[in-house]
Amino acid sequence: MARKTKQEAQETRMSLLDAAEQLFQQRGVSRCSLQDIALSAGVTRGAIYWHFKDKAELFDAMMERATMPLEEGMDMNVDASGVLSLADLRWGLINVFYSAMHNERTRRVFEIAMQKVEYTGEMQALQERKLQSHRNWREQNRLAFEHAISLGQLPPSLNTGRAAVALVALVDGLLHQWIMDPESFDLMEVGQTAIEGFLTSLAQSREPLLPPMSAEEIARLGQQGICQGLKRES
Repeated sequence: MARKTKQEAQETRMSLLDAAEQLFQQRGVSRCSLQDIALSAGVTRGAIYWHFKDKAELFDAMMERATMPLEEGMDMNVDASGVLSLADLRWGLINVFYSAMHNERTRRVFEIAMQKVEYTGEMQALQERKLQSHRNWREQNRLAFEHAISLGQLPPSLNTGRAAVALVALVDGLLHQWIMDPESFDLMEVGQTAIEGFLTSLAQSREPLLPPMSAEEIARLGQQGICQGLKRES
């Protein structure tokens, strides 16, 4: 049998990730075997083990493929010190809402991660990665708030650690509610209002903390958060 080309191997990997997304969403992660995924992708079980050592690694790759563009979009807006401004923090979070609403893959993996996986057994190793991701998110928020204090945008008395936790809870809660019942509210409209209201409340002012999003910012929504379907070479 001829050895597969790099292109063919990449196509097989993408097919496996696509099949995993569909099956995990339909049945839940614990009810899908690697054999089920291989059959759905039209490949042998051995093809899975060529690309992934187990279901946990496949799940991790599936999540990374969909969420990496979102994370990279946030990274592109950091200043020279590596810290987000409040305006870019707002844009990044609203871009997450936009991508959840308008990108099918983003919405699908959010639904899987929030409703279709139990971090037990072979999936337990991913629990620490999820916890670390949330720690990093909280720290990113805290640093942005500290930076805003240094610029005089937020009061020195602000407890940035608590504010960082509250912002994560706000965004995470809105995503959970929308994923559970997408028809119940407009995630972009409610999400943007909630984030801007939260940031303004931190400033202890009745006036909006940030100006309305510019036309350029609105035009960029989804451009950095839409997955292109191909994993970049490491």
